[in-house]
Amino acid sequence: MTAYLKTMLSKLRRDERGVTLVEYGIAIALAVGVGTAALTALSGDITTAMGVAGAAMPN
Repeated sequence: MTAYLKTMLSKLRRDERGVTLVEYGIAIALAVGVGTAALTALSGDITTAMGVAGAAMPN
């Protein structure tokens, strides 16, 4: 039984098919986090700019 487990673990260590999916998941999570942080940081400036633009429009 021990030899079987060692063989299976050895095969799993060499198998890299699932690694790409994990890397893509990490990249997407990182991109979403950075995008959210950027939008949050810029939200005040955007609100101010839209207010100024709206006030400058003629009725």
